[in-house]
Amino acid sequence: MKIFTNTSEVIDHLRSLETTESAEAPGFFELQHGLQCAALLAISDPDDLELQVAGLVHDLAHPWDGPGQPRHATMGAEAVREVLGERVAALIEGHVPAKRYLVSTRPEYRALLSADSIMTLEAQGGDLTPEEIREFESDPNWRAMVSLRVADDGAKDPHAIVPGLERWIDAVYSLGTRR
Repeated sequence: MKIFTNTSEVIDHLRSLETTESAEAPGFFELQHGLQCAALLAISDPDDLELQVAGLVHDLAHPWDGPGQPRHATMGAEAVREVLGERVAALIEGHVPAKRYLVSTRPEYRALLSADSIMTLEAQGGDLTPEEIREFESDPNWRAMVSLRVADDGAKDPHAIVPGLERWIDAVYSLGTRR
């Protein structure tokens, strides 16, 4: 696992994900997934740049985690916290509990998950208990976490055309606490 010390390192890592294949589909890469997620959030939440950037980088730790990806959200949050700020880190960390929240509170949501997301759901803790649901909803960012999760689940189309990384570089730098 890496802890980024400046925004240039984050951008360089995102570029490396251009050739890191996603588990979602053959020929589909981690950077494509992040770009699609950010693009969906730019549409659904146009006034929340932190959420959009969180969508771009939310899975940047996939290459560092093992089967089932149980730790990638926490690892990714820690990797960017000092550079992109507390809220971006919290949103990244919250996208896994948000999946657990959605399958626990919206029974139809489970059917929308990809095969890989269903497999990782169990490794990530499965459904939330009623107490865990209340705890999740007490987080001031819980709605944004749910938005990120919904975009995450919709950002798995190997044929989608969205703006490239260049579209997001200024946004990443604008949030960066260490340039």
